[in-house]
Amino acid sequence: MKHLREFDIAFVGLTPGVHTFQYQITDSFFENYGPQDFSNCNATVKLQFDKKNNFFLLKFEVGGTVTVTCDRCGQPFEMQLWDDFNQVVKLVENPEELNTDEDPDVTYIARTESHLNVADFVYEFINLSIPMQRIHPDDSNGKSGCDPKVLEMLDKMKQQGEDKTNPIWKGLEKFRDN
Repeated sequence: MKHLREFDIAFVGLTPGVHTFQYQITDSFFENYGPQDFSNCNATVKLQFDKKNNFFLLKFEVGGTVTVTCDRCGQPFEMQLWDDFNQVVKLVENPEELNTDEDPDVTYIARTESHLNVADFVYEFINLSIPMQRIHPDDSNGKSGCDPKVLEMLDKMKQQGEDKTNPIWKGLEKFRDN
């Protein structure tokens, strides 16, 4: 995997306090992480890096757009990204012993480190900004943005399914009110 140097933060030279970094993320960023279930990423990640004595408070603000496939109609559409995430990075003697999945909001690094690479955080937080269910948003009239032909076909299939009742469930109707 190619090391992304532009995501290295040399925290040793930073004074205590808040420092701001901004990253433009496109599809080329994700080449290091393999195929994604979205395309045409045009995201901006703003990082507020608050340096303290033995730890750092990181606040990531994700914004922009990605193209995803609609789960209902199968057509691609552009989805807005908007989210923010907090991460705590603690400087410790033995980070291998402490980096367990008990608290995903806390990361441990060795006191001897001089740089923090935030590329994995950016990757994770962009993916977390995309909802699991991806459906076209409604237009200004409140009508679904999905392909009307597909919606019509889905309605026909739903009506056909309601018309056919399975005879094996017929006897269970008498237990419904008990």
